[in-house]
Amino acid sequence: MTFEEILSKIDDAVWGIPLIVLILACGIWLTVRTRGLQVRYLGRALKFMVKNEEGGDGDVSSFGALCTALSATIGTGNIVGVATAITIGGPGALFWMEVAAFFGMATKYAEGLLAIKYRVTDESGNKLGGPFYYIENGMGRKWKWMAKVFAALGVCVGLFGIGTFTQINGITSAANNFFGPMFENQPTFNIFGSNITLVTVIAGVIITVCAALVIIGGIKRISSISQIVVPFMAIIYVLTVLIILICNVDKIPAALSEIVTSAFSFEINEVAGGILGILIAMKSGISRGIFSNEAGLGSAPIAAAAAKTNDPVRQGLVTMTGTFIDTIVICTMTGLAVVIGGGWKPDLGLEGVAVTTHSFQECLSFMPQQIPAFVLMVCLVFFAFTTILGWNYYSERCLAYLVGGKPIVTKIYRWVYILAVAIGPYMTVSAVWTIADIFNGLMAIPNIVALLALSGVVAKETMDYTKRVKQEKLDAKRTAQ
Repeated sequence: MTFEEILSKIDDAVWGIPLIVLILACGIWLTVRTRGLQVRYLGRALKFMVKNEEGGDGDVSSFGALCTALSATIGTGNIVGVATAITIGGPGALFWMEVAAFFGMATKYAEGLLAIKYRVTDESGNKLGGPFYYIENGMGRKWKWMAKVFAALGVCVGLFGIGTFTQINGITSAANNFFGPMFENQPTFNIFGSNITLVTVIAGVIITVCAALVIIGGIKRISSISQIVVPFMAIIYVLTVLIILICNVDKIPAALSEIVTSAFSFEINEVAGGILGILIAMKSGISRGIFSNEAGLGSAPIAAAAAKTNDPVRQGLVTMTGTFIDTIVICTMTGLAVVIGGGWKPDLGLEGVAVTTHSFQECLSFMPQQIPAFVLMVCLVFFAFTTILGWNYYSERCLAYLVGGKPIVTKIYRWVYILAVAIGPYMTVSAVWTIADIFNGLMAIPNIVALLALSGVVAKETMDYTKRVKQEKLDAKRTAQ
């Protein structure tokens, strides 16, 4: 049995029906307990996203905390992950990704709320929070072992999953797909048993050096870079995909129909049929959706805890917008473009970023193919780069919790993290994504258990907030009269 076959079996065991049901059930339960808060307060959440709270206590602004979280979520999952999900599970995977995202908004809200409610202040005055703190302080110290399990898995996710291998691999693959054909006779190197091109090596070195320069600066440097890069690149990417959809507006109804029909189809491909076909679509969509927006994973509350705010509900709403922007908006647009462009079809034999690139080129066939390929490459590079930065912060905080915040351990870890980034380009695509999936699933389990256990706290805080909002409206009405 090969290494990749072993990984695949572990992945199948982790991402089985029990975990999928657990994640969806958590989102559904929190949606019920908050009375559909993701629908009722979405407008308010979007307003809070860009309007910082006055007099809030914390290390970075709420917008800065959101951008740090988005820097870790808007990455290869939006471009490569969506394409991979559709390639494996058919267009129906996008439907299940959206279902998971809708309920995931309630999950993300609860994570942000609990992050502020149970955060602590260290000796240097920094605000620290996340699942390990709301597990320990919310559920009680007898559950500290579970907090440590989460923290240990968080380090692994950052070091071997979302933070390093998948992001740098996506960057170098995109660079090689674009620049490779320009250098037909470029030398190749045998690294880890794979033939690696010179373009891949150069791109890997450049990104590693740039990441190191930012990572060494810590959370404030990461936050400042994210606040500039994330909104800028998100706008460029959204505009690009919007142009694609406008140019193919006549094909959108058929694509939507195919997505919904495929979600409940008994035949995904020649191999998978019957109920297995639907399960493959569900697994692909939900697992890749969580990889993309990280709802239920427990990562976003680590960044949310640093926000300058004194209101847990407010920060919960801001945190919730991350899933809306990441999946409901960006992933949906990417998925539509991939389905319309047809790059996911098995007979093409494409994988990873090549699926999205082919689809974009097909959708914009009236222009030189290099243009959509170049725009996609640039967006992927910056999205993935900021994800590397964001997950360094997350995994550092997890490590600090495990070792008691020893500065020397953090400094050593930063260099180990940078080393993982450096070797990421030489991993195979399938192995990279499978490793990420495994750690994602394992990390989600203790966090989901904590969210379910503390759902009563979330419900009470939400109810109190709703009463305050109603009272404010009454007072404003009386004043106007």
